[in-house]
Amino acid sequence: MAAEYLGIDIGGTNVKMGIVNSETGQISNFYSHDTVSWRKSGHFEERLGEAISLQLIDNKDISKVGIGLPGMINLARNTPIEITAIPELNNVPLVEILKKRFPNVNFYLENDANAAALGEFYFGEKRIQESYIFITLGTGVGGAAIIGKKVFTGGRGNAMEPGHTPSFNGKVLERNIGKNELLEMANTLRKTYLGITQLPNDQTISTTGLVAAASVGDKLALQIFANVGELLGENLCHLIAILDINQILVGGGLSASFDFILPSMKAKFAHWLTKYHVDGLNITRATLGNDAGLLGAASLCF
Repeated sequence: MAAEYLGIDIGGTNVKMGIVNSETGQISNFYSHDTVSWRKSGHFEERLGEAISLQLIDNKDISKVGIGLPGMINLARNTPIEITAIPELNNVPLVEILKKRFPNVNFYLENDANAAALGEFYFGEKRIQESYIFITLGTGVGGAAIIGKKVFTGGRGNAMEPGHTPSFNGKVLERNIGKNELLEMANTLRKTYLGITQLPNDQTISTTGLVAAASVGDKLALQIFANVGELLGENLCHLIAILDINQILVGGGLSASFDFILPSMKAKFAHWLTKYHVDGLNITRATLGNDAGLLGAASLCF
């Protein structure tokens, strides 16, 4: 019989929560609240507790709650330690506070990228291996490694931060291919581009415009995504060789560009990796989309 869990996706913009069916991944009792007003109240954890309370009143059988947070968490997985988007939660013993309020409920805390990665195993459209690398492309570049259906947390609890590793031009990876940096690259290249392109030359290129242009074969848009694929591919070569994992999932808001960054990524794999690591290497787009954070949080309860 399917169980039900409460999944909570705490983001810098919104806090989303809902009851998740463990077999189907169906979300019910969906609730969303803007993060800023909770922050301004000065009592973020109390507002969170109130929202959880309303969910538990409607769903009395819930005994497990998973929470995904955008930042670093202690090794014991009970206290956020560096949440840049919500610094009010830094060093707050969140699990202890919630457990005191809801003694019959178990709470599971995890970094949001790790949670989303785990969610792909339990709720993704395709069956995947029990060990894989997960990369999120968005404002920054996040990452996770799931090894034997378990989040790889590293020595102190916060492993797998590919966006913060050295990349091209004296910058870390996410300062080269994060959303703002991608658009800056596109607008800069457009200034000097003499070929035919549908990209505007007035510094207003958007990510949706880039994907639309690439999808009709626009050479400039394709070149921009090829640059992204090269930089991401080089970074992934390190992870593949070090972790010996041959399944990679790419998610996040910018994963709409997946088909256009894939060829140059594969070229980097072929150039740098040994035959052992290239053979059987499978790289696909993540499937959970906007529900990744909430379903991922629920998957922490398994």
